[in-house]
Amino acid sequence: CDAALLSPSTGIIDSHAYMLSLRGEAEASGAAFAFHTPLIRAKAANGLIEIEAGGEAPMTLQCSLLVNAAGLSATNVARNIDGMPLDRIPPAYLAKGNYFSCNAKAPFSRLIYPVPEPGGLGVHLTLDMAGQARFGPDVEWIETINYEVDPSRAERFYPAIRKYWPTLPDGALMPSYSGIRPKIVPPAVATQDFLMQGPRDHGVAGLVNLFGIESPGLTSSLAIADHVAELAST
Repeated sequence: CDAALLSPSTGIIDSHAYMLSLRGEAEASGAAFAFHTPLIRAKAANGLIEIEAGGEAPMTLQCSLLVNAAGLSATNVARNIDGMPLDRIPPAYLAKGNYFSCNAKAPFSRLIYPVPEPGGLGVHLTLDMAGQARFGPDVEWIETINYEVDPSRAERFYPAIRKYWPTLPDGALMPSYSGIRPKIVPPAVATQDFLMQGPRDHGVAGLVNLFGIESPGLTSSLAIADHVAELAST
């Protein structure tokens, strides 16, 4: 993921620390978090939105502002809001990005980004907090959420990496991890922008939907928050 907090020792982006920092600031300002609390349904009526939530402590509550920022589940959440026009909900597609680690020492101290490919940034080099090289992501369009990395996909990585590391040894790549992009366009289109909807767009008072927010949304999260506040007030 992209983020805005750097390690003082390596200069590498630390998205986990960034999110913890944002959570701490929010809680210091009076925010409360209810993790592992799934939304069952919601209903918009009379200028308020009633939310029915599940989990270990089910609850029903009302709010004047609901921000749907559910990432991969944003379209499903929108469909479970009674009063949300279905024709304003974009279709959902899943583009998986696989990463491979390397058992050979990479001769690089900086990130390397090749020319992007349709649907993703291309197989680039990133460095973790320990300086270990990671390569990815590729673009694998999938039908269901699955984070397993297929080892055979390494064969597609070698030629891409050897464009900037010609001496990469055979057998050096190992499956590492994956992420899934919440696409709102099909593979034939691939490139998209964020889709942010306020009451003017869908007609539901107090509701803001964030669709197709891929990893750059973390970098721009504070700017997105400012825009959400603007959408909610119009």
